[in-house]
Amino acid sequence: MADSNLYDKIIELAKRRGFFWPSYEIYGGLSGFYDIGPFGLNLKRKIIEAWRQMFIKNHQGLVVEVETPLVGPSIVYEASGHVENFTDPIIRCKECGRIYRADHLVEEKLGINAEGLSILELESIIKSKGLRCPVCNGELEDVKSFNLLFKTQIGPYEGNDGFIRPELAQGIFVAFKRIFESLRGKLPLGIAQVGKVGRNEISPRQGMIRLRDFTIMEMEFFFDSEKCSCNFADKHYGEKINILPYELKSKDMGFVTTTLGEAIKKGYIINKCMAYWMFIGKLFLQGIGVPEDNMYFEEKGEKERAHYSKQTFDHMVKTSRWGWVEVAGYSYRSDYDLSKHETYSRASLKVFEPFEKPQVVKKKRVIVDKAYIGKVFRSKAKYILERIENLDVEYVISELKNKNALLVDGMKIPKEAIKIVEKEEKVSGRKFIPHVVEPSFGVDRLLYIALEYAYKEKNGRVVLSFPRAFSPLDAVVLPLIEDDEKLAEKAKHLYSYLISEGFDIMYDDTGSIGKRYARADEIGIPAAFTIDYQTLEDDTVTIRDRDTWEQVRVKMSDVPKILKKFIYNSTDIKQLGIE
Repeated sequence: MADSNLYDKIIELAKRRGFFWPSYEIYGGLSGFYDIGPFGLNLKRKIIEAWRQMFIKNHQGLVVEVETPLVGPSIVYEASGHVENFTDPIIRCKECGRIYRADHLVEEKLGINAEGLSILELESIIKSKGLRCPVCNGELEDVKSFNLLFKTQIGPYEGNDGFIRPELAQGIFVAFKRIFESLRGKLPLGIAQVGKVGRNEISPRQGMIRLRDFTIMEMEFFFDSEKCSCNFADKHYGEKINILPYELKSKDMGFVTTTLGEAIKKGYIINKCMAYWMFIGKLFLQGIGVPEDNMYFEEKGEKERAHYSKQTFDHMVKTSRWGWVEVAGYSYRSDYDLSKHETYSRASLKVFEPFEKPQVVKKKRVIVDKAYIGKVFRSKAKYILERIENLDVEYVISELKNKNALLVDGMKIPKEAIKIVEKEEKVSGRKFIPHVVEPSFGVDRLLYIALEYAYKEKNGRVVLSFPRAFSPLDAVVLPLIEDDEKLAEKAKHLYSYLISEGFDIMYDDTGSIGKRYARADEIGIPAAFTIDYQTLEDDTVTIRDRDTWEQVRVKMSDVPKILKKFIYNSTDIKQLGIE
């Protein structure tokens, strides 16, 4: 990790071996867009499947997976606050017209942490310090706000605007009630999703670290805030975690190592549901090859957090070129999103919890003058009455107080036609909006991280030493001599046999055996099976370990069983050979 040129070596290797490269290369490329090649896509799939295993399959009965659309109507992102708040500050040069992200310009040129600063604060710093265009030294304009949403038109009609989703969460929130009810209405409930998102970044300049089109893995974990209901976290309270609370960060202190239990007790993490998923996230990153000492969780300050978050931690990983880089975020979104969507859609997104025994409570109810509604709205009267019945009483009270009327789908009902009465009622349960904790991972960043932590140099040769189960391919099959038909026939038989057993296999018969071993090492293939002349005599083959370069002989009929042990049980190659 100390190699200052490591990033450049990885990028060169990624292009040469088909992991990833800039998109639209023949047209000069387009910043913020990358193609994922064959081996990169295999690695990306392995990362996604490992995440599914850790967050979904290991929590069956608690977490489910869904898929929602890439494009959403504008009302969804107005309700979520993204139209108003999903912005970055930009500044333009009056002379050359170049546009910069204002906070990054301040950080790069002045060494000031500008994250979360307002437009006015940034403008004040830029003017007081006399910052000018880094390229032409021209005078800079005022700082402005730039929305990062990709806008589109849905269908042929003008005005029917939509947005490419910048996160997966809103599709889940909008569909929450249907998913919740289809799963017999139990909390806590995690709803997970993997998919593409788009963010119109101002100046993405960090390769795979900052993209405009990328894949994320996200989960919204819904729970009852009054009960928290994350008792499954209790047994992990003794587990270690590296954490940098904001109170320590503001004192220029580094992260501390503590236990989950202590982090919750000291108030570093305000919700034990979030603490649990942070711990699972730590295990997930360790699984793809990141040592625990090279990661920590950094709390964001109030100005640094997203508009929907009550508390946010960034999962930081150490890199050679970029220093500490965020690969995941954990946000306590409280009931912000569901409440907003309930207000904008006027559909109830509350859940119902039955009491053990019915209780007598004072309850406010909305009483509507049905005669007035029928007389004024005629054929729409029944629909309006049903819509009002489903509205939250406090929302109706607020609307009548502020507007002296209630709007239902654009139709105005005057205050005089509505009464709020309070009666004693026997209720069998309570309605509430669940709170949400969200862990969210960027897959493409993790693809780069996996490559960096796998990169090794041995005797002047490059080896991608991935954890065996994460390697792009499971094994390569090699005939010892390139043009020997008998060896090739045996090798192709083993190749087909392993494919039929469900392995991801490469066949390579081009070049010397040494060059083919080197090629497989650069791709990160953990096992190489070589068919030689002894194979023709006794049906045994050699298996070579990518990392140690050691080889042992094994029976060809045992190869699938041996390969499973080698990859998934991390069995030492010396234990696999014929005695």
